[in-house]
Amino acid sequence: MCAVASTAALTKSCRSDKNISVMSDIEEDEFQDAQEDLPPPTTMDFDTAISEAQQAVHYFLNNDFEKAKQILEPWSDNSMYHALGTSLFAFLEATLTFEQKDVIKASKSLKQCMAVCTKHRRHTTAMQNIGKMVKKTNYDSYTNEEVHAELCYAESLLLKSMLMFLEDETLVNFVKAAMKIRTCFLSYKECSQILNTRKWQNESSRTHFESGVRMGIGTFNLLISLLPERVIKLLEFIGFSGDKTYGLNQLKAGFDERKGLRQVLCAMTLLSFNLIIMFVLCNKEGDLDWCEKALDEQLTLYPDGIWFLMLKARLELTRGNIEDSIEWYKKSWKSQQVWPHFHHICFWELMWAHCIQQEWREALEYAEKLSKDSKWSRTIYLYQQAAIMMMMKSSLDSEEEINIDRLMMQAPTYKQRIAGKSLPMEKFLIKKTERYFAQKKNLILPIFELMYIYNLFTIMGKRRDKLMNIFKTIEEEETSFKSRPKNEFQAENKALILLLKGACLRQMKLYLQAEDYLMQVLELEKEIKEDSYLVPFASVELAMLARDQGKNQAAISLLEDVKKNFTGYSLESKLHFRIHSIIMEVSSKKPEEIIEKRLQMASLNDTTILDNIDQAGSSSIRSATYKVPNNCPSVKT
Repeated sequence: MCAVASTAALTKSCRSDKNISVMSDIEEDEFQDAQEDLPPPTTMDFDTAISEAQQAVHYFLNNDFEKAKQILEPWSDNSMYHALGTSLFAFLEATLTFEQKDVIKASKSLKQCMAVCTKHRRHTTAMQNIGKMVKKTNYDSYTNEEVHAELCYAESLLLKSMLMFLEDETLVNFVKAAMKIRTCFLSYKECSQILNTRKWQNESSRTHFESGVRMGIGTFNLLISLLPERVIKLLEFIGFSGDKTYGLNQLKAGFDERKGLRQVLCAMTLLSFNLIIMFVLCNKEGDLDWCEKALDEQLTLYPDGIWFLMLKARLELTRGNIEDSIEWYKKSWKSQQVWPHFHHICFWELMWAHCIQQEWREALEYAEKLSKDSKWSRTIYLYQQAAIMMMMKSSLDSEEEINIDRLMMQAPTYKQRIAGKSLPMEKFLIKKTERYFAQKKNLILPIFELMYIYNLFTIMGKRRDKLMNIFKTIEEEETSFKSRPKNEFQAENKALILLLKGACLRQMKLYLQAEDYLMQVLELEKEIKEDSYLVPFASVELAMLARDQGKNQAAISLLEDVKKNFTGYSLESKLHFRIHSIIMEVSSKKPEEIIEKRLQMASLNDTTILDNIDQAGSSSIRSATYKVPNNCPSVKT
């Protein structure tokens, strides 16, 4: 009886448990169904947005571009930082490819980003805007989202204005882009006021905001300070200002704030300025010691990051470590395949590294890759390919010689125009293609001419072995030139050879001999018909020769003469950037400081240099003795 009762109770209990289990399953299913019916969230809290943006930056710098996009794109319609990150990726892709579809995509993304930022910005009435003129804005009343929206809007506006130069190359669009840049500059100035006057309740928010403000203000000041004086005066008239020291300090402060979201962007800006912009525009070396420390730190965090690998290669190239730079460029190029157009930057650098070493076949390989795949400037790429082939004429077959003619004919057909103007470098090279055919399919040292214009002689000055090999090749070409019949461009060809020899000798610290060759260029001024750029470039080379000897006033006098007496020549704007940089340098240093720095750079004494030149086969300076001229000559015009 007890057993029956017990069995009945157990059965009832099991049924009860089964019913409970069934009810639980039903409730769970209903809950899951209810979850599926809920709409996805349409907002993201500010702290999470910042955190995800940092995570996306980390993935991006480690070449995991897809993971970065997966974080950013789902929220790009609502979160300002997700929108900014998405549009930045699109902008980079557009500038790397120059494909119209990528430019259109980036433009749409940036418009969307600006719309998202506008939605989060503090909205003011017309009366409130007028009130700002007489009463300071109370930024303490702004929320974290509102102040960061101002910063993100300024950043997206800057990217949009830069993209406009690729969207439409008309003058009207050029002016519109310039006005947007001015608006962006004013937005950054307001963000700077917010940073300095607001009482921050959230330290993390302030840190991220500060890193962005310092990056923006620093970059603007830095770039504007590099412009020629006449351009700066015009920009100051419409509200711009630029101070190089202030700009560098702002960027370094942003870099030193390790927790800031834009800290790594400050690092990349400073590295690019010191390793590329200073070198190309200013004819001056950047802070390489700082670059080495920063790159060591960043490569520890991002050992396979394409950007820092490329900048490491650039550091080695700038120091004259050509062989090491080639290995770093190859490592950067091969570190990712998602963005093949990034490879073109490495190909460009590898081409010139091999040119410095006169490894023409290797240089030609990269020149061909650029001509085939890159759309940045096919005119330049095709001419460079032909110029490299001309340096190896003795080893070319008949088909390759015909290919030089084809490249010279094709190069002008790809000429670009921006705001109705031809690009100065393309215009210069198109004239060279015409000269090639006018001189019966011949040019004098065309690749060395480009190496001089691109300031690569400064790198060769740190590698005396490379420099003397270049000098030997120049002298061999000079011997061949003298043996050929004279033509209508005799003065141009002679002046180019003299300029290249003078530039080499200045790098060797053989100042008296360098001065002699450069003065011969000036004496040819009246005979030169087309290549009028040679005389002002030689004059600036003389000014740098004076600077190297601590003769600051003589250098400034020479440079002012060039600005005053020469105009309308090829690559004039490029030379004016260089002139502005040299004047700024010598105006801020004492003579003994400059001499000490130049002497520290010389790794060989003058006797060793002369001996090595003798071994290299140089005839014209074999019996030369080193002597610093008493006075730097004035420019003859």
